[in-house]
Amino acid sequence: MKYVVLVSHGTFAPGLHSVLKMLAGGEREDVISVGLEDGMSADEFAEKFSNAISKITVDDEIILLDIVGGSPLTNAIEQVSNKGLIGQTVIFGGMNLAMALTATLMKDGVDTDMLKDSLINEAKDAVKEFVMTSANDDEEDDI
Repeated sequence: MKYVVLVSHGTFAPGLHSVLKMLAGGEREDVISVGLEDGMSADEFAEKFSNAISKITVDDEIILLDIVGGSPLTNAIEQVSNKGLIGQTVIFGGMNLAMALTATLMKDGVDTDMLKDSLINEAKDAVKEFVMTSANDDEEDDI
């Protein structure tokens, strides 16, 4: 099985996981999220993360998402490595809803290289300025 594993500071990863449940079909055993909660030590997070990925085996693959250089990601990578799973883990620094949703929905339908490209493109394309224009912009004022 391919797992999408979300990690973050605070409740960002669990919150994103909650949205994925709404958009990608409810409870999914292939999506895991762990947040480094306020006041939690790195060791406590590492233990929580290790427990969360305990069902993942060497026959599985992991798509790991978090921000670049964050302590949750570095601790998660260490735990994945300690479990002997680093060889089948694709790691992305940076995470948004479009990227997580694409990973969840496409991971089983495309090869890893195509998935990597799709995730990078989705992440980039999801950030745009939204410009509102008035319906009257094309009409002259009658005042």
